[in-house]
Amino acid sequence: MSQKRRTAADEPYLVVRSSASDLAPGQAIREHAHDWHQLIHATSGVLMIATGGGSWVVPPSWGVWVPAGVRHAIRASGHSAFRTVYVAPGCVPDLPEACTAVTVSPLLRELILRIVAIGMADRRDTIESALAILLLDEMRRAPVPPFSLPEPRSDATRRAAEWLFSGGAEAGIPEIARATGLSVRALERRFVAETGMSLGRWRRQGALLASLERLGAGASVKQAAAIAGYATPSAFIAAFRAQFGTTPARYFAPV
Repeated sequence: MSQKRRTAADEPYLVVRSSASDLAPGQAIREHAHDWHQLIHATSGVLMIATGGGSWVVPPSWGVWVPAGVRHAIRASGHSAFRTVYVAPGCVPDLPEACTAVTVSPLLRELILRIVAIGMADRRDTIESALAILLLDEMRRAPVPPFSLPEPRSDATRRAAEWLFSGGAEAGIPEIARATGLSVRALERRFVAETGMSLGRWRRQGALLASLERLGAGASVKQAAAIAGYATPSAFIAAFRAQFGTTPARYFAPV
């Protein structure tokens, strides 16, 4: 279906816009922001979406909601394709005010693809308006999948995170606390207050998300297990299932 031609006179009546993008392995879109909200849906490959408040690993058939004005960067792991729906601020109530992961159901996926096919939805067109309203309602009802990593905010917790991701992943929590100049208890308290996770849980989540990115780039389960710090693929698969509710193979399967 071809996209309709629009003019400047149509702008005040547009509820949503859309775009389709493809990225090569390792290709990135530098940090930027939009005046409209965004629903970014990965259709193939794996995307890494980073903001000042956290980062998200987005495998196929999942998405991330980015509110208007939030600066974010996107990086591809492997050949990746994504479809974006831009939503006019104030067009409907109760849209998320912060970035969040979104489970893209089969219905939501088809609505996104339909909006991308027509390009934009005009509130004066009964069918287009209904498509946009149904898309946003389905998105608001969608469960939140567990693949975000909240960003620590204070200097000490950021140093701890940098320590983990720059070769200190094998260090124990007491050693990491000493490196940041805090006691274990103080560091743990700050991590929970800033991220909602203990340091140990945050580290496990980060390791599993890093393995997701590598799996999306074509790594084997054995390689991903080593990246995440697991001695065997079976231990990695068990941890992966406990965190994400499914196996690595099923996680990347299309809806």
